[in-house]
Amino acid sequence: MSIGHTLLGLLEAGPSHGYDLKREFDARFGQDRPLHYGQVYSTMARLLKHGLVEVEGVEPGEGPERKRYAITDAGLTDVAQWLRTPEKPEPYLQNTLYTKVVIALLTHRSAEAILDAQRSEHLRLMRELTRRKTEGDLVDQLICDHALFHLEADLRWLELTAARLDQLRTAVVVA
Repeated sequence: MSIGHTLLGLLEAGPSHGYDLKREFDARFGQDRPLHYGQVYSTMARLLKHGLVEVEGVEPGEGPERKRYAITDAGLTDVAQWLRTPEKPEPYLQNTLYTKVVIALLTHRSAEAILDAQRSEHLRLMRELTRRKTEGDLVDQLICDHALFHLEADLRWLELTAARLDQLRTAVVVA
């Protein structure tokens, strides 16, 4: 996720302080990984440097002065371009799980145990996401559906790999 573009998109609704942007970001996108204040302010400094936002006002606060940021025309153009650009699909051709299976085979350890443990962990997380989905609002439901679909694909891979372990063992050990 592009934090800069997301903050720019949030600024399209109107000028905002960094603190309010963080709160809005966390409420909409950061349930599992909230932003740190330092991330917000360093991102805003970078957007300001590139002319994508401007400081609309400065207010005194209990601590440092509070800047109110507004998106510029260049920022609007940048967000529009980002929204139009499709994300590159991630094929996950070399992932850690595949690497663990191959290393287990190369070192004569149980690849089956690795696949079983991973299957259990995937199923545990799927149960947790399903519970969260049933208790959540539409936003939570969509986020959980996205994660669940990816986990289902991983489970299919785990099953396929388990079914082909003898072939993989031969291919890996001989290579």
